[in-house]
Amino acid sequence: MPEFKRYLVTSALPYANGPVHIGHLAGVYIPSDIYVRYLRLKEKDVISVCGSDEHGVPITLKAKKEGVSPQEIVDRYHNIIKKSFEDFGIAFDIYSRTSNKIHYETASGFFKKLYDAGKFIEKTTEQYYDTQGNQFLADRYIKGTCPKCGYEEAYGDQCEKCGSALSPTDLINPKSTISGAELSLKETKHWYLPLDKHEPFLRKWILEDHKEWKPNVYGQCKSWLDNGLQPRAVSRDLDWGVPVPVENAEGKVLYVWFDAPIGYISATKELTPEWEKYWKSKDTKLVHFIGKDNIVFHCIIFPAMLKAEGSYILPDNVPANAFLNLENDKISTSKNWAVWLHEYLEDFKDKQDVLRYVLTANAPETKDNNFTWKNFQERNNGELVAILGNFVNRTLVLTKKYYDKKIPLPDKISENDKNILEKILKTKKDIEENIKVYKFRDALRAYMNLARVGNKYLADEEPWKQIKTNPDRVKTIMYVASQLTAALTILGEPFLPFTSKKLRKMINLPDAKWEDVDLGITKPGHKINEPELLFEKIEDKEIEYQINKLLKTKEDNKKETVELKPIKEMISFDDFQKLDIRVATIIDAEKVPKTKKLLKLTLDTGIDKRIVVSGIAEFYKPEEIIGKQVQVLVNLAPRKLKGIESQGMILMAEDSEGKLCFVSPEEKIETGSMIS
Repeated sequence: MPEFKRYLVTSALPYANGPVHIGHLAGVYIPSDIYVRYLRLKEKDVISVCGSDEHGVPITLKAKKEGVSPQEIVDRYHNIIKKSFEDFGIAFDIYSRTSNKIHYETASGFFKKLYDAGKFIEKTTEQYYDTQGNQFLADRYIKGTCPKCGYEEAYGDQCEKCGSALSPTDLINPKSTISGAELSLKETKHWYLPLDKHEPFLRKWILEDHKEWKPNVYGQCKSWLDNGLQPRAVSRDLDWGVPVPVENAEGKVLYVWFDAPIGYISATKELTPEWEKYWKSKDTKLVHFIGKDNIVFHCIIFPAMLKAEGSYILPDNVPANAFLNLENDKISTSKNWAVWLHEYLEDFKDKQDVLRYVLTANAPETKDNNFTWKNFQERNNGELVAILGNFVNRTLVLTKKYYDKKIPLPDKISENDKNILEKILKTKKDIEENIKVYKFRDALRAYMNLARVGNKYLADEEPWKQIKTNPDRVKTIMYVASQLTAALTILGEPFLPFTSKKLRKMINLPDAKWEDVDLGITKPGHKINEPELLFEKIEDKEIEYQINKLLKTKEDNKKETVELKPIKEMISFDDFQKLDIRVATIIDAEKVPKTKKLLKLTLDTGIDKRIVVSGIAEFYKPEEIIGKQVQVLVNLAPRKLKGIESQGMILMAEDSEGKLCFVSPEEKIETGSMIS
């Protein structure tokens, strides 16, 4: 791997139509912050840039819904997001915004340079138009069935199930995600970046030159390239955004995914007059931290833009993470199913590092992962309090008690003591190697394992017992423990910055850097300050409050999302009379092999015993429903399902979440009774 003089680290620009939640933190901002803090401890030349993404359809929709201007929306959420990051300790060098004048100038200039160089295609095409919303729709606001895998929730630019690149017109039964309406095609003129012309370069640059990229990133890029790239529109029909800076472009703005990544450049310009050395020097390592839904934009579209412009460096790595779920459900901002950062900081004051620790330990680095409040409590109480906090507190309290806050001069260093001290350098190396390849979860595990070593060392040696019988031995024990504590202070700063700051003050190491971590960080006679507890237990009532808040959200969502289907076409009384619905009893049930949904039911209808195949296996286990009375349409023509002849249909009710429920009599009645 080449050596770099400087580092430029970008973090995905959060969309300014809502606050930041734990999914954003786990996927992008904590990993980015760990990496940047590590580089600073190494005394590298590094800058970290981010800012609010303030353009696009969702902003205008939210503004329209609230009856305010788009500027009011972005001002509100930019301030919430910026303050949340500051309070949480995300150490950006600048947190900018794409509504700034410098960004408009930078984005317009970038477009104009490509336009003047003939890098775009200008064409008039038919695009989907939401007739209810009276607007053209961006790709992400069109959903339909993927033509390649049949997934019914594919977006207009990509199927998230199979990873295929799509155009809105590829979708089967496309609909607006805004109004739910079916779409019509309408002519409009736009400018396109011909990605197909950049495909040979991208194929070599990614598939040959960057095989070290994370498998999920490399694999998704390969899928896009193997399916063939198509020209991509860089403008949109909107009245909110950076205006297209050419003639005859009224009502056109830069597409948000052309505009937004240029925000990294404009933020750097805003930060320093020396911005070009970070963007245009091959001595700079550029790293993009993003979520998996932004891979194509940062690995294919933005690099193609930079390559077409000609003077910029390309990203060295794009360590995208997967998604974090909440209590086993997908985080949803629209449904308020999230743990919002600004609310967490209100509920758990001075516990920033607890959330940082838990989200790093559960980071969705290779696949989607899950956050639960119970696990949050367990990791705090069982790891931060009982292991790291316990070890450090014992070390400092005993140093104060036995040696008047001074690190003792060790006596004889045993073989075990040497092994313990050598774990400092091994841990330092393990953390470093994992951070360099963006495996922050493994780096944190190595860090906590050093705390476990220290905790066990004190528990095994029991200096509080030996102090009376072997005081010289205790001096060595406490010297070794102090070295571990000092190492944990410095090595932990990328992960637990608030804790490390507190520890630095306690052990009196204000200026120590990464390279100071060795076998003797605090010398004999070094004076420490007053010990304090690092962490405190989180009580059950605090967790119950958070869980109940989520349960209330789920109940509120149920009430809001109940959508009754319209009444079907009218039938005559004679048609109704033809239906023979009877009460039947389930006398046997079993799963149909090689299916997820089907159960084979044996029913006693009072007039006979028959087989009915029903798609209820996701909601009921066979052994739970034997003996249950149900309603069955007995005169439905038989049909074969998976080779089994089904003689009737069970009547079920479907709730707002798609769950099927039996329609059963309130009291047990005679099998075979007719429903009329």
